[in-house]
Amino acid sequence: MGCLVYVVSEDGYFLSHRLPMASAAVAAGFRVVVAVRDTGRIGEISALGFEVVPITLSRGGLGPLGNLRSLWELVRLYRRLRPDVVHHVALKPVFLGSLAAVLAGRRRPAVVNALAGMGYLFISRGMKARLLRAGVVPLLGWLLNRPRGRVLVQNADDARFMVEGFGVAPARVVVIPGSGVDTEALVPSDEPAGPVVFALVARMLWDKGVGEFVEAARLLKARGLAVRCRLVGGLDAHNPAAIDRATLDGWVAEGAIEWAGASDDIPGVWRASHVAVLPSYREGMPKALLEAAACGRPLIATDVPGCRALVEDGVNGLLVPARDGAALAQAMARLAGDGDLRRRLGARARADAEATYSAGAVAAATGDLYRRLGAD
Repeated sequence: MGCLVYVVSEDGYFLSHRLPMASAAVAAGFRVVVAVRDTGRIGEISALGFEVVPITLSRGGLGPLGNLRSLWELVRLYRRLRPDVVHHVALKPVFLGSLAAVLAGRRRPAVVNALAGMGYLFISRGMKARLLRAGVVPLLGWLLNRPRGRVLVQNADDARFMVEGFGVAPARVVVIPGSGVDTEALVPSDEPAGPVVFALVARMLWDKGVGEFVEAARLLKARGLAVRCRLVGGLDAHNPAAIDRATLDGWVAEGAIEWAGASDDIPGVWRASHVAVLPSYREGMPKALLEAAACGRPLIATDVPGCRALVEDGVNGLLVPARDGAALAQAMARLAGDGDLRRRLGARARADAEATYSAGAVAAATGDLYRRLGAD
């Protein structure tokens, strides 16, 4: 079938979010090469049988020299490998990788540009982000509309945004809902004993709604409800929306929330929790909620792109307005006081994870996309 190159900014993200898709490419007959920045885990990728090419591309950084170096790395890589398909993951790899595909020469590969959730640049209301958007959108729209290109998004809201915001031809937009969740490794369990535990699993970023979660926890504590509100996730200092350690330590000292840090034991996180919460400002298809759903936990999320594609209010969880800690507290109080509702919503969340969001379903859809592009 040919050669397929993944371009991802971090090795850990490839391992956590792209394995089902990469495995689908192998099953479709492609030689798969992963171009990724080494943060200490590329050995794990190699051990799974993928070829790995370390690159300097990073998620953050706007310096022109660093970005030009990353661009030239990708141009040389594409000229050397002459791939049939390249798959760029997230905004910066999409931008630089698509430009590299144009500059690489006459034999240009088919391009899959995966934009999941749109990120800080399109979420932030700050002046810096608005200025960057004004400069990025026209060029990015041109790159996304190049011949033999597809834009891969994870929900219908983002599909419309690609068409209306970037002028991408509707035929070039493909929706595959998420990166796939392992419904065999993640299975339902009985609720733990003791007070109801609400868990927010995410990087510690303001735009994940962490601030609203803390506000809701304070309100529940003020009402005297015997609940525990737990943050699970690491710091992300390179992200403009990062929450610093001092702020997190202050919240913990205040007594409203717990912060467990990052965890590799996701099944254990949900065995120890009753409800999954994600008050994010925008998502693609939130993997943390998909994993909670696979574990049979009810979901509380915001009525924003990505979250509302997964959470159906009153069916597998509850939806609340974004940036509204009081509304979030009300939804959390409702589930804290109704065990039957928690179990009913959790059972439906599990059924949805199996039917629509399993790794097998995502791999099948992705493999079909790769085969069609490779045959063009």
